[in-house]
Amino acid sequence: MKTPPAAPPATPVPAAGHAEGVSNDEFRAAMSRLAAGVVLVTALEPSLDPDDPGAPDGEDVGMTATAFLSVSLDPPLVMVSLRDGSRMDDLLDEQPLWGVSVLSESQRHIAGRFAMKGRISDRLLFEDIPYVRGEVSGAPLVGGALATLECRTEQRIPAGDHTLVIGRVLTARVPSAEGGPLTYFRGRYRQLG
Repeated sequence: MKTPPAAPPATPVPAAGHAEGVSNDEFRAAMSRLAAGVVLVTALEPSLDPDDPGAPDGEDVGMTATAFLSVSLDPPLVMVSLRDGSRMDDLLDEQPLWGVSVLSESQRHIAGRFAMKGRISDRLLFEDIPYVRGEVSGAPLVGGALATLECRTEQRIPAGDHTLVIGRVLTARVPSAEGGPLTYFRGRYRQLG
């Protein structure tokens, strides 16, 4: 008895959205399984006209980020991923100095506030949050954060619909040893433990 020829291997049907076959929803679902620390990236937007004493002062700008990581020890470098065209991306394209506050588990409200879409002005977002000004960057550094860093942009690397901003760490402080880190996992802020 003759055996029928083997069927050709099944070819996966590409998902809608990308030529490579991965849909936005599939990618988001897979990446949501990666736990990430939560930071607040901040910068001081300079006054539009520093020579005019009547011009408004610069404005503090902040953004919650989970795509933040250490890149190098020597020299000390970190990286944050910013959505193209976001206010922080535009600002850090012009302003090379910025700050990072590593948020604690008790600072979930800060993370949520600076992650809102269609949010109120940054000035109002900072209004009732304790912070100090970075001695080098002038950026707000959140009180009660597990660690704070001040950075100067070294490189900006286009990456799809984001820009990877690599910054040299100019100051690093560990002002608070209390509590655990705030993490982001499966679309929600979480605590370890």
